[in-house]
Amino acid sequence: MDGHHYYIPAAALGAALAVKLPSLRHGRHSPMTRSVCVLIATAGSAFFFAAPPTVARVNRLTGTPNFSAPLVYSLLCALSCASIVLISHWQGGSADAIRRFTRQMIGATVLVVVALFTLFALGDAPVEQPRELDTYYANTPFIREMISLFLIAHTTASVVATVKCWRWAREIPRGWTRWGLLALAVGYLCDLGFSLFKGVAVAAHWAGGNLDGLNTLTPVIASMAAGLTATGFLLPVAGDRLASAWRAWRAYRRMYPLWRALEEDGGRPGMKVSWWSSPELRATLRATAIADRLLELGPYFDDAYRSAVEREAHEKGCPGRSARNTAEAAMIHRALSTRAAGARGGHGAGAHGRGGVGGRQADPDDWYTVRASGAHQLADVSRAFRDFRVPGRLPVSLAVAEGP
Repeated sequence: MDGHHYYIPAAALGAALAVKLPSLRHGRHSPMTRSVCVLIATAGSAFFFAAPPTVARVNRLTGTPNFSAPLVYSLLCALSCASIVLISHWQGGSADAIRRFTRQMIGATVLVVVALFTLFALGDAPVEQPRELDTYYANTPFIREMISLFLIAHTTASVVATVKCWRWAREIPRGWTRWGLLALAVGYLCDLGFSLFKGVAVAAHWAGGNLDGLNTLTPVIASMAAGLTATGFLLPVAGDRLASAWRAWRAYRRMYPLWRALEEDGGRPGMKVSWWSSPELRATLRATAIADRLLELGPYFDDAYRSAVEREAHEKGCPGRSARNTAEAAMIHRALSTRAAGARGGHGAGAHGRGGVGGRQADPDDWYTVRASGAHQLADVSRAFRDFRVPGRLPVSLAVAEGP
């Protein structure tokens, strides 16, 4: 009997639990942290103990045929309970109400688990059935009730979880949380389908029929449910992180034209970044390097020139922020040209007056780009700066862009 379809997710969940254990040690008083760890632990245990090789091994070790049945049923009930509790903590609300609901769910689950083992002990299941116990013992006293109790508990938990996720998703207009909740709702619907298929197969035996073929579909449905629920819990976290990393990487790449021009103008070697650095760190370091160079370039900035470019951009229909980015880029472009001309003539900034061209020098404390030197803002300015090399893209005339 091959159990790799069970052991691979069990190992992955075990690794995830090992990663989360430090956070449990430091945040043991956090209900959310505890709920996440319990969910991962119960999910991993359910996969491990449901694997056919483990089922056979547990039965041999206990000396009781089919002892794995109530054990796996209990773990699945505990997993359903942990999922619903985690969703409740995730959704938030009154701490007392959540605590009371959690206690009710745990209490009901404990009662179901005790009843499952009690019914199994009262029944007689001498022939080991690692895969089709439900239908094989569908008419066996007490074992029949144990199977029915599990299906009722699992169905109820699936309905509760589906309704909670669907209602909450309808309250959220967009975002990764909504997508995660929808994935969870579909996953719990698959869990419901698992229970219904099992229930129909068992009921067919009660009626004297045989629909055991439905049992061949339940492992597939269970796998789909596990994948969708795992995706649903991961999407809000992983989705936001991936989106943030993508935005940071885009900003990092878009800042390149401005960063390159400023680094070359200053004659300094390029910034060295480790290949393993995160996109957020790369973007932050590049934004910091740009801001430092811009402060050094401050004596060559002309506020009057920047205002003139911004006014013309507005007159040509450019939106407010885009017009301001264009004006900032124009001022940087001109300041670089002014400093380069002064260096070639052997003079500093004073050769052209304090503002570089005789205008009013921009005050660094009042300068938009330096004050709001976040990576995404600088990326927008850098894109406008790059467009000076392709004049047709600019919303201002070349006369204003190049200055008098």
